[in-house]
Amino acid sequence: MSNILDRFRVEGQVAIVTGSGRGIGAATAIALADAGADVVVTARTVEQLEDTAEQIRKRGRRALVVACDVLDKQQRQALVDQTIEHFGRLDILVNNVGGSGAIKPTLMTTEEELEACFKLNTTTAFAMSRLCAPLMVKTAEKGAIINISSVAGHLAQSGFISYGIGKAAMNFMTLNLAQDFAPKVRVNAISVGSTLTSALEGVINDEVERAIVERTPMNRLGQPEDVAACVLFLASPAASYITGEIYGVNGGLTGPPMAMPRSSF
Repeated sequence: MSNILDRFRVEGQVAIVTGSGRGIGAATAIALADAGADVVVTARTVEQLEDTAEQIRKRGRRALVVACDVLDKQQRQALVDQTIEHFGRLDILVNNVGGSGAIKPTLMTTEEELEACFKLNTTTAFAMSRLCAPLMVKTAEKGAIINISSVAGHLAQSGFISYGIGKAAMNFMTLNLAQDFAPKVRVNAISVGSTLTSALEGVINDEVERAIVERTPMNRLGQPEDVAACVLFLASPAASYITGEIYGVNGGLTGPPMAMPRSSF
Protein backbone atom coordinates (compact mmCIF):
# COMPACT_ATOMS: atom_id res chain seq x y z
CA MET A 1 0.00 0.00 0.00
CA SER A 2 1.33 3.45 -0.90
CA ASN A 3 1.57 6.24 1.66
CA ILE A 4 -1.99 7.39 2.45
CA LEU A 5 -0.82 11.02 2.32
CA ASP A 6 -0.18 10.61 -1.41
CA ARG A 7 -3.93 10.42 -1.90
CA PHE A 8 -4.22 14.02 -0.80
CA ARG A 9 -1.96 15.22 -3.64
CA VAL A 10 -3.26 16.67 -6.90
CA GLU A 11 0.09 16.56 -8.67
CA GLY A 12 -0.03 17.73 -12.30
CA GLN A 13 -3.72 18.54 -12.20
CA VAL A 14 -5.23 21.84 -13.35
CA ALA A 15 -7.79 23.77 -11.35
CA ILE A 16 -10.00 26.79 -11.98
CA VAL A 17 -10.87 28.72 -8.81
CA THR A 18 -13.37 31.52 -9.31
CA GLY A 19 -13.16 34.56 -7.09
CA SER A 20 -9.57 33.71 -6.21
CA GLY A 21 -8.19 37.21 -5.70
CA ARG A 22 -8.72 37.13 -1.93
CA GLY A 23 -10.35 35.32 0.97
CA ILE A 24 -11.49 31.73 0.57
CA GLY A 25 -10.76 31.72 -3.17
CA ALA A 26 -7.15 32.84 -2.74
CA ALA A 27 -6.55 30.41 0.13
CA THR A 28 -8.02 27.59 -1.96
CA ALA A 29 -5.88 28.37 -5.01
CA ILE A 30 -2.74 28.39 -2.86
CA ALA A 31 -3.72 25.15 -1.09
CA LEU A 32 -4.21 23.38 -4.42
CA ALA A 33 -0.79 24.62 -5.54
CA ASP A 34 0.74 23.34 -2.29
CA ALA A 35 -0.67 19.91 -3.21
CA GLY A 36 0.79 20.00 -6.74
CA ALA A 37 -1.83 21.62 -8.97
CA ASP A 38 -1.44 24.35 -11.55
CA VAL A 39 -4.14 26.94 -11.01
CA VAL A 40 -6.20 29.35 -13.09
CA VAL A 41 -6.94 32.30 -10.83
CA THR A 42 -9.86 34.41 -11.89
CA ALA A 43 -11.95 37.32 -10.66
CA ARG A 44 -13.05 40.68 -11.95
CA THR A 45 -10.06 42.54 -10.45
CA VAL A 46 -6.70 41.58 -11.96
CA GLU A 47 -4.63 43.39 -9.32
CA GLN A 48 -5.82 41.02 -6.58
CA LEU A 49 -5.22 38.01 -8.80
CA GLU A 50 -1.56 38.85 -9.32
CA ASP A 51 -0.91 38.50 -5.59
CA THR A 52 -2.48 35.04 -5.56
CA ALA A 53 -0.62 34.02 -8.72
CA GLU A 54 2.69 35.06 -7.18
CA GLN A 55 2.05 32.84 -4.16
CA ILE A 56 1.32 29.91 -6.48
CA ARG A 57 4.50 30.45 -8.49
CA LYS A 58 6.57 30.64 -5.29
CA ARG A 59 5.41 27.08 -4.67
CA GLY A 60 6.82 25.95 -8.00
CA ARG A 61 3.47 25.64 -9.76
CA ARG A 62 2.12 27.46 -12.79
CA ALA A 63 -0.55 30.15 -12.48
CA LEU A 64 -2.70 31.63 -15.22
CA VAL A 65 -4.40 34.95 -14.47
CA VAL A 66 -7.70 35.52 -16.28
CA ALA A 67 -9.97 38.47 -15.56
CA CYS A 68 -13.54 37.20 -15.70
CA ASP A 69 -16.97 38.24 -14.53
CA VAL A 70 -18.73 34.87 -14.22
CA LEU A 71 -22.07 36.62 -14.66
CA ASP A 72 -21.09 37.19 -18.30
CA LYS A 73 -21.59 34.22 -20.63
CA GLN A 74 -18.87 35.24 -23.10
CA GLN A 75 -16.33 35.84 -20.34
CA ARG A 76 -17.08 32.41 -18.83
CA GLN A 77 -16.45 30.77 -22.18
CA ALA A 78 -13.23 32.73 -22.68
CA LEU A 79 -12.03 31.66 -19.22
CA VAL A 80 -12.48 27.98 -20.01
CA ASP A 81 -11.02 28.34 -23.52
CA GLN A 82 -7.89 30.03 -22.18
CA THR A 83 -7.49 27.32 -19.54
CA ILE A 84 -7.46 24.54 -22.15
CA GLU A 85 -5.28 26.54 -24.54
CA HIS A 86 -2.70 27.25 -21.82
CA PHE A 87 -2.66 23.98 -19.88
CA GLY A 88 -4.27 21.45 -22.22
CA ARG A 89 -6.43 19.92 -19.52
CA LEU A 90 -8.86 20.62 -16.68
CA ASP A 91 -9.34 18.51 -13.55
CA ILE A 92 -10.85 20.69 -10.83
CA LEU A 93 -13.43 23.49 -10.70
CA VAL A 94 -14.07 25.45 -7.52
CA ASN A 95 -17.20 27.60 -7.80
CA ASN A 96 -16.32 30.14 -5.13
CA VAL A 97 -17.94 33.31 -6.49
CA GLY A 98 -21.01 34.32 -4.53
CA GLY A 99 -22.40 36.94 -2.22
CA SER A 100 -25.32 37.98 -0.10
CA GLY A 101 -26.05 41.41 -1.46
CA ALA A 102 -28.04 43.49 0.99
CA ILE A 103 -28.96 41.66 4.19
CA LYS A 104 -32.41 42.92 5.14
CA PRO A 105 -35.92 41.76 6.04
CA THR A 106 -38.10 40.14 3.39
CA LEU A 107 -40.51 43.06 3.09
CA MET A 108 -37.59 45.32 2.20
CA THR A 109 -36.20 42.86 -0.38
CA THR A 110 -37.21 43.36 -4.00
CA GLU A 111 -37.80 40.66 -6.60
CA GLU A 112 -34.87 42.03 -8.55
CA GLU A 113 -32.55 41.65 -5.55
CA LEU A 114 -33.66 38.06 -4.98
CA GLU A 115 -33.16 37.17 -8.64
CA ALA A 116 -29.73 38.85 -8.74
CA CYS A 117 -28.59 36.92 -5.65
CA PHE A 118 -29.83 33.64 -7.12
CA LYS A 119 -28.01 34.31 -10.35
CA LEU A 120 -24.74 35.20 -8.62
CA ASN A 121 -24.72 32.19 -6.28
CA THR A 122 -26.44 29.42 -8.24
CA THR A 123 -26.73 30.23 -11.93
CA THR A 124 -23.04 31.06 -12.33
CA ALA A 125 -22.02 27.79 -10.65
CA PHE A 126 -24.46 25.89 -12.86
CA ALA A 127 -23.11 27.54 -16.01
CA MET A 128 -19.46 26.95 -15.08
CA SER A 129 -20.17 23.32 -14.23
CA ARG A 130 -21.87 22.75 -17.59
CA LEU A 131 -18.89 24.25 -19.38
CA CYS A 132 -16.20 22.45 -17.42
CA ALA A 133 -17.49 18.91 -16.82
CA PRO A 134 -17.29 17.78 -20.48
CA LEU A 135 -13.77 19.22 -20.79
CA MET A 136 -12.67 17.41 -17.64
CA VAL A 137 -13.76 14.11 -19.13
CA LYS A 138 -12.29 14.93 -22.55
CA THR A 139 -8.88 16.06 -21.29
CA ALA A 140 -8.40 14.17 -17.99
CA GLU A 141 -11.07 11.40 -18.16
CA LYS A 142 -12.48 12.51 -14.79
CA GLY A 143 -12.84 15.56 -12.60
CA ALA A 144 -14.07 17.20 -9.41
CA ILE A 145 -16.36 20.18 -8.87
CA ILE A 146 -16.59 21.86 -5.47
CA ASN A 147 -19.26 24.48 -4.79
CA ILE A 148 -18.70 26.96 -1.96
CA SER A 149 -22.04 27.22 -0.18
CA SER A 150 -23.08 28.54 3.23
CA VAL A 151 -24.91 27.62 6.41
CA ALA A 152 -27.47 30.18 5.20
CA GLY A 153 -28.56 27.52 2.71
CA HIS A 154 -29.98 25.29 5.45
CA LEU A 155 -30.25 27.40 8.61
CA ALA A 156 -33.28 29.66 8.22
CA GLN A 157 -32.98 33.17 9.65
CA SER A 158 -34.52 36.55 9.14
CA GLY A 159 -32.72 39.02 6.91
CA PHE A 160 -31.16 36.39 4.63
CA ILE A 161 -34.04 35.54 2.30
CA SER A 162 -32.13 36.18 -0.95
CA TYR A 163 -28.82 34.66 0.12
CA GLY A 164 -30.50 31.71 1.81
CA ILE A 165 -32.49 30.86 -1.30
CA GLY A 166 -29.41 31.21 -3.51
CA LYS A 167 -27.30 28.88 -1.37
CA ALA A 168 -30.13 26.38 -0.75
CA ALA A 169 -30.55 26.14 -4.50
CA MET A 170 -26.80 25.66 -4.91
CA ASN A 171 -26.93 22.79 -2.42
CA PHE A 172 -29.71 20.99 -4.25
CA MET A 173 -28.04 21.67 -7.58
CA THR A 174 -24.92 19.99 -6.16
CA LEU A 175 -26.93 16.85 -5.36
CA ASN A 176 -28.48 16.80 -8.83
CA LEU A 177 -25.20 17.39 -10.66
CA ALA A 178 -23.53 14.63 -8.64
CA GLN A 179 -26.15 12.17 -9.89
CA ASP A 180 -26.02 13.49 -13.43
CA PHE A 181 -22.22 13.61 -13.82
CA ALA A 182 -21.35 10.35 -12.03
CA PRO A 183 -19.19 8.34 -12.24
CA LYS A 184 -16.66 10.48 -14.11
CA VAL A 185 -17.11 13.88 -12.45
CA ARG A 186 -17.65 14.17 -8.71
CA VAL A 187 -19.64 17.15 -7.37
CA ASN A 188 -19.67 18.25 -3.73
CA ALA A 189 -20.29 21.44 -1.78
CA ILE A 190 -19.01 23.05 1.41
CA SER A 191 -21.39 24.74 3.84
CA VAL A 192 -19.27 27.58 5.17
CA GLY A 193 -19.94 29.27 8.49
CA SER A 194 -18.82 32.69 9.70
CA THR A 195 -15.38 32.98 8.13
CA LEU A 196 -13.08 35.96 8.53
CA THR A 197 -12.87 37.35 5.00
CA SER A 198 -13.08 40.88 3.65
CA ALA A 199 -16.82 40.39 3.09
CA LEU A 200 -17.38 39.64 6.77
CA GLU A 201 -15.00 42.39 7.88
CA GLY A 202 -17.31 44.88 6.14
CA VAL A 203 -20.21 44.13 8.51
CA ILE A 204 -18.50 42.93 11.69
CA ASN A 205 -17.34 44.77 14.80
CA ASP A 206 -16.09 43.55 18.17
CA GLU A 207 -19.61 43.19 19.58
CA VAL A 208 -20.92 41.27 16.57
CA GLU A 209 -17.84 39.03 16.54
CA ARG A 210 -18.34 38.15 20.21
CA ALA A 211 -21.98 37.28 19.53
CA ILE A 212 -21.06 35.02 16.59
CA VAL A 213 -18.30 33.29 18.54
CA GLU A 214 -20.67 32.65 21.45
CA ARG A 215 -23.09 30.87 19.08
CA THR A 216 -20.31 28.81 17.48
CA PRO A 217 -19.40 25.59 19.34
CA MET A 218 -15.75 25.79 18.21
CA ASN A 219 -15.61 29.21 19.89
CA ARG A 220 -13.93 31.10 17.05
CA LEU A 221 -14.50 32.47 13.58
CA GLY A 222 -13.44 30.35 10.63
CA GLN A 223 -10.33 31.14 8.61
CA PRO A 224 -10.12 30.88 4.79
CA GLU A 225 -7.58 28.07 5.19
CA ASP A 226 -10.17 25.99 7.08
CA VAL A 227 -12.32 25.96 3.97
CA ALA A 228 -9.37 25.55 1.61
CA ALA A 229 -8.31 22.36 3.41
CA CYS A 230 -11.74 20.84 2.83
CA VAL A 231 -11.67 21.89 -0.84
CA LEU A 232 -8.32 20.15 -1.25
CA PHE A 233 -9.67 16.97 0.32
CA LEU A 234 -12.76 16.94 -1.92
CA ALA A 235 -10.66 17.65 -5.03
CA SER A 236 -8.08 14.98 -4.25
CA PRO A 237 -8.02 11.20 -4.81
CA ALA A 238 -8.62 10.86 -1.05
CA ALA A 239 -12.27 11.72 -1.81
CA SER A 240 -12.54 9.55 -4.93
CA TYR A 241 -15.57 7.70 -3.49
CA ILE A 242 -17.38 10.86 -2.36
CA THR A 243 -19.94 12.71 -4.44
CA GLY A 244 -23.20 14.50 -3.79
CA GLU A 245 -22.26 15.61 -0.27
CA ILE A 246 -22.56 18.95 1.52
CA TYR A 247 -19.64 19.21 3.98
CA GLY A 248 -19.96 21.60 6.91
CA VAL A 249 -16.95 23.78 7.67
CA ASN A 250 -18.78 26.00 10.11
CA GLY A 251 -17.51 25.39 13.63
CA GLY A 252 -20.45 23.17 14.53
CA LEU A 253 -23.22 25.72 14.01
CA THR A 254 -26.73 24.30 14.39
CA GLY A 255 -28.50 27.66 14.41
CA PRO A 256 -28.09 31.11 12.85
CA PRO A 257 -24.73 32.69 13.67
CA MET A 258 -26.23 36.10 14.39
CA ALA A 259 -29.56 37.71 15.25
CA MET A 260 -31.14 39.86 12.57
CA PRO A 261 -34.27 42.06 12.69
CA ARG A 262 -37.52 40.61 11.38
CA SER A 263 -39.94 42.30 9.02
CA SER A 264 -42.17 44.83 10.75
CA PHE A 265 -45.86 45.05 9.81
